[in-house]
Amino acid sequence: MKHFAVFRTPQTILYGRESFRQIGEEAALRGQKALIVSDQVMTSLGYVKECQEFLEQKGVVSEVYTGVESEPKDDYVSEGLVLFQNTNCDIVISLGGGSCIDTAKAIAVLATNGGYIGDYRGNRTIAEKDPIPHLAIPTTAGTGSEATDVTVITNTTTDVKMMIKQPAFMPVVAIVDPLLSISSPKQVTAATGIDALSHAVEAYLSKRAHPMTDAMALSAMKLIINNIRSAYSDGENLDARESMSLGALQAGMAFTNASVCLVHGMSRPIGALFHVPHGFSNAMLLPAVLEYSMESCTGRLAEVGRLFQPETDALLSNEEAAELAVASVKNLCASLEIPNLKEWGITEQVYQSAISKMAADALDSGSPANNPRLPTQAELEELYQICYDYQFTSPERVQSYAQQEGEI
Repeated sequence: MKHFAVFRTPQTILYGRESFRQIGEEAALRGQKALIVSDQVMTSLGYVKECQEFLEQKGVVSEVYTGVESEPKDDYVSEGLVLFQNTNCDIVISLGGGSCIDTAKAIAVLATNGGYIGDYRGNRTIAEKDPIPHLAIPTTAGTGSEATDVTVITNTTTDVKMMIKQPAFMPVVAIVDPLLSISSPKQVTAATGIDALSHAVEAYLSKRAHPMTDAMALSAMKLIINNIRSAYSDGENLDARESMSLGALQAGMAFTNASVCLVHGMSRPIGALFHVPHGFSNAMLLPAVLEYSMESCTGRLAEVGRLFQPETDALLSNEEAAELAVASVKNLCASLEIPNLKEWGITEQVYQSAISKMAADALDSGSPANNPRLPTQAELEELYQICYDYQFTSPERVQSYAQQEGEI
């Protein structure tokens, strides 16, 4: 390694069944009044009330903001920040998926540093003051946002998903309780699981990868590959849920320190313009982007292929194992019933008219620069074309490698 590397994580990570119960104790160490950032789904499931009860047991009172819907927007940040300030809160707790966590990250930073969240994009403004303590509690095994210093917020004026990365956005505490993910429907389990796999794969393929991120990425991929089908088919399989939660956490730690690549660069504009949830859009793009990138990362992609079929380790060349990785990801997406963009319901004419903007926005995000193969604007536009009606179950994937895979 020619240069030193940096590896950032939350100050405290609590992981495992029933760890949610520790939120009161962790919050009481850091403040007296919490703003809980969540959504209506978490309210209906009773998780928000449960969180408030755990806080009350340790003497922490709370306010609740549940305005987050689907992808996080600057409007949610503004609304939550006003509530935080008007009710004199001194800590922030996020409870939900990545949208809730990303919204809370922005509130925690703006509460002490001020300004508009978009000001912090591209380090135009640096968060110099310590943020409000943020305790993140994910309820899906996917985004890994509880362990990253990244927030992605949509600018509702320009329809651009702003990827913002600074150390101040890292939560102080991450509480990862796999019991909370049992409520995730099959589709959400599939999409967030492939999202986590995308994080791990891209962290491993990234030009900014280093040995510590490699260790986390490889472990995350193994956990996800070996458990995602079980979690999908039997949502109450606690062992599978626990492995998926750990895999998503490790993938988050990997990609926040190695960065994501082309999948995420292309995914954000799709989410901003067509409101496709982040997990689904990443899943839709991953196989095609791996095919595009394969020639520039054959050795590393081969290691991914061998995770899908460890028994073939000594039998396949790197080129064959890399092809196995792509075929296996396609097969996985097909078995989890991941739709393509056309099947999602995006009108082709509207999609075609947006391709040029999406490609430009993707390049502007900076993530594609970390990809093993760096795309041009024209290549990105072609990739968007391919992904619109990409067939995970196409004849090309039904080859000897995929046929050998079976159930993992």
